[in-house]
Amino acid sequence: MKIKGRVWKFGENVDTDVIIPARYLNTSDPAELARHCMEDGDPEFAAKVRPGDVVVAGKNFGCGSSREHAPIALKAAGVGCVIAPTFARIFYRNSFNMGLPIFESAEAAEGLNEGDEVEVDAATGTIRNLTTGSVYRAQPIPPFMQELIADGGLIPHVLKKRAAGAGRG
Repeated sequence: MKIKGRVWKFGENVDTDVIIPARYLNTSDPAELARHCMEDGDPEFAAKVRPGDVVVAGKNFGCGSSREHAPIALKAAGVGCVIAPTFARIFYRNSFNMGLPIFESAEAAEGLNEGDEVEVDAATGTIRNLTTGSVYRAQPIPPFMQELIADGGLIPHVLKKRAAGAGRG
């Protein structure tokens, strides 16, 4: 799985209220959440982000509440992945459960700039800055987790496996 897009850069300690403000939590509709994604951090983000674009941030991305709305909003807005030195533990888990790939790389988070074009290879953990030619490393996503992401998250993955197993007797 390869992700290619433009970098959107944010600082440290981006909490779930910045990712999707609490005033929009009265819905779980991904399209509606996408319209308000990151609006307290960059009011134009949702209108300008394109499919495959990459959010790059400082340490502790996704801190705050345990809401699944945050990775849903990012994914529905078209974000291909998030790169940061560290993630809040619950956001980390929620991201994979919702099918949003994330990568921990302090070097990439420091070296990538807003507007850079990047390509991220989930299988190898290679992050290529296509603008500057720089290459960074992150932990590769294991094949079973790549399958979970490709299926759209944990629930669609489990339903797919259950359906596949239903035909066996």
